Amino acid sequence: MTFGRNRFGHRIVAVLLEFVLLCPPLISRDEGYKFRVQSDLVLVNVTVRDKSGNIVQNLKPEDFTILEDNKPQKVVSFDIENIDAVANQDVAQAQAPTGPPPSSPAGATASSNTTDQFKDRRLIVLFFDLSAMEPDEIGRAATSAERYVDTQMAPADLLSIVSLGSSLLVNQDFTADHESLKKQLQAFSAGSGQGYEEGTTGTTEGTPDTGQPFTADDTEYNIFNTDRRLEALRSVAEKLSHLQQKKSLIYFSSGMDRTGIENQSELRAAINAAVRSNLAIYTMDLRGLQAIVAGGEAQNASLRGTSPYSGQSMINALNSNFTTQETLVTLASDTGGKAFLDSNDFSQVFKGVQQDTSTYYLLGYRSTNPARDGRYRRITVKVNVPGVKIDYRRGYYAPADYQHSTKEDKELQLQEQLASELPATDLPLYLSAAYFRMETRKYYVAVSLVVPGSEIPFTRNSDRDKANLDVIGLVLDSEQHPITRIRDTVKLAVDTSAQVRKKNVQYDTGLNLPPGKYHLKFVVRENQTGRMGSFETDLVVPDLKSQPLKMSSIVLASQIQSAKKGGAPSPLIRGGEEIIPNVTHVFSATQHLKLYYEVYDPGHTNAPQASQTGPANSGIHLLTSVAFFRGKAKVLESSLVEVTELNARDRKAGAFQLDLPLGSLRPGFYTAQVNVIDDESGAFLFPRFALLIRAESTSNAR
Repeated sequence: MTFGRNRFGHRIVAVLLEFVLLCPPLISRDEGYKFRVQSDLVLVNVTVRDKSGNIVQNLKPEDFTILEDNKPQKVVSFDIENIDAVANQDVAQAQAPTGPPPSSPAGATASSNTTDQFKDRRLIVLFFDLSAMEPDEIGRAATSAERYVDTQMAPADLLSIVSLGSSLLVNQDFTADHESLKKQLQAFSAGSGQGYEEGTTGTTEGTPDTGQPFTADDTEYNIFNTDRRLEALRSVAEKLSHLQQKKSLIYFSSGMDRTGIENQSELRAAINAAVRSNLAIYTMDLRGLQAIVAGGEAQNASLRGTSPYSGQSMINALNSNFTTQETLVTLASDTGGKAFLDSNDFSQVFKGVQQDTSTYYLLGYRSTNPARDGRYRRITVKVNVPGVKIDYRRGYYAPADYQHSTKEDKELQLQEQLASELPATDLPLYLSAAYFRMETRKYYVAVSLVVPGSEIPFTRNSDRDKANLDVIGLVLDSEQHPITRIRDTVKLAVDTSAQVRKKNVQYDTGLNLPPGKYHLKFVVRENQTGRMGSFETDLVVPDLKSQPLKMSSIVLASQIQSAKKGGAPSPLIRGGEEIIPNVTHVFSATQHLKLYYEVYDPGHTNAPQASQTGPANSGIHLLTSVAFFRGKAKVLESSLVEVTELNARDRKAGAFQLDLPLGSLRPGFYTAQVNVIDDESGAFLFPRFALLIRAESTSNAR
């Protein structure tokens, strides 16, 4: 069944292989042991102050009541973090663990040695967003941080410095060494900022009249840049998720321009990651207290248009300022931090962090709501002490299973798996690739992906069983530069899924590549449970011009189907029929082994009899046969096949399409050798491949 083409123009085919025993299902999944760790522990930091603002100490678990969506929860873990208890002493540098963060919902328990290492420590990350700040704003941020290190930093404070410019860098790991911290802060040069945080509208109305009639519309830039910053925050939060203590991140920027719903998915992902890792984000707007003037600032040119006289320019300026601060407020409030805006006293953010983390109670509970729906759950904490003020984060997003994930989250999941260095193995996936020369520097690479039908869950809709698979792929050259991306969704609809479970689902596409070395990676996801499988391999497309016998890959098949009209050109389509590659090399004795391969630029003869066997310019003489070996013994060889003319003229090739019955071979493993001889040039090749012939069982034959 053909399902159309993707946006790159490649031929895309999904095939339910038309046999039961003929090619039995792939081995579904390793039935060995698999260990999965999942924690549903929700951590809540609670600060309790009396009427004078002093910390209320010596409270016990029974003094607290936790409600989630107005339903009482049982406190299962309780700890007191008393930062003020650390004596004034020289604190040695403490290195945070650098291993991969566990993926755990709403705050998993850290290992005991890590917990002891950072017990009663105030963990602060200084995040400098160099991509959003002007040079003078970077200087103010670095100066305020240096002043904090010199005058405000407590012995219990451990600082880490992170910056985002062209890439995300950890400039300094957690340490209390003042000199190391100041050295890194002073390293931020005045030219590091890019300062393109406030977007224009694409119109000259209300913009300074500088004599230039064009104003760029940077909406797409802001969409990309905001997503990039939020992704960086999410990455930092995930790296800190294995530290149980409360962490504070001070985000220095000059605003974050969110242009609409495009950034909602990444914003939510960043907030979720921060909440799960017990990270509070404190946002600092380095633009400070701004004076918005109706007619524009004195150092700028006069504004164009009528908006300065109608008050619209003032409204636009206020809206623009609000837009750049809205995301900062959301990040802070939803993670338990605070937003510091419209203030020239940049030391306030450090005081706020120290006050919020001086002494706090760390409560943990397991939610009584087992639903993994991704919904926001509100937390309420009460203390049986009258007249106190309580600070805590007000809620979190529940973990979401695949069915409750948004469209943006699902797409992000695919992209992350494609970029991940760790393979996905929940869905078995197999891949094969074969190359054919189209022109001297252009080759067609046929790529086939196979998923066992038994691994695909179908849902009943009307009188048919339906399922769909998402496919995403990437081709990199030898320098790791992306050459081609593939993205498609394959929809399957069959009369009964019971037959599909005994078969394999195959997805075919084609790539046009020059000779060279490549790396292929594909990810396939079934969209019922969200299980994914990935497969990656190296591919060499040879430059055949220097080889004595120029030969394509050998494609094995057991099935030929009618080609779809209007499909992309492919060497595997001949005479209106399409050869479907057999990825597994598994056949039954009742099947025929179909082979297809091409020989390019074969030697020509000038003998007069050449014109009797074909056109005058196609006198060639190619010979081929196939031999089957079990061990070292040859058990069968096919009859000799000759090609005496170029039957694939557009590729200057002599093409072989063999059909070999396998009934005379006993079930078992074989090595097949393809003998190819160019009788005119005296060149030859003997490529080999393995295949399995299986006996047809009575149960499968029904």
